[in-house]
Amino acid sequence: MLEFLIPAAHAEAEAAVAGGGAIGQIVMLVGFVVIFYFLLWRPQSKRAKEHKNLIGNLAKGDEVVIGGGLVGRITKVSEQFITMELNEGNEVNVQKSAVAAVLPKGTIKSI
Repeated sequence: MLEFLIPAAHAEAEAAVAGGGAIGQIVMLVGFVVIFYFLLWRPQSKRAKEHKNLIGNLAKGDEVVIGGGLVGRITKVSEQFITMELNEGNEVNVQKSAVAAVLPKGTIKSI
């Protein structure tokens, strides 16, 4: 007869824990969303905004490095592409989005 009472007691205890656990799960979910926002989403949007400003401010004569590691001086800027002079008489057309960084003036000569 005791065997029949023990499972009922466990079921009641689990039901009580499950009711309180729902609030805990919601708090945990909100915590994950906050962590996700501050560690992933916000920094990525900040980097994207900085890169968009970098691309928007490209001008003829700027020294840049592109994603593939090529370093050169911009000779022509169009809406989607830039023409970049790698060395004397060697020019390459690349997309603006490939520009990784604008270098300080004189960097190419010091290399």
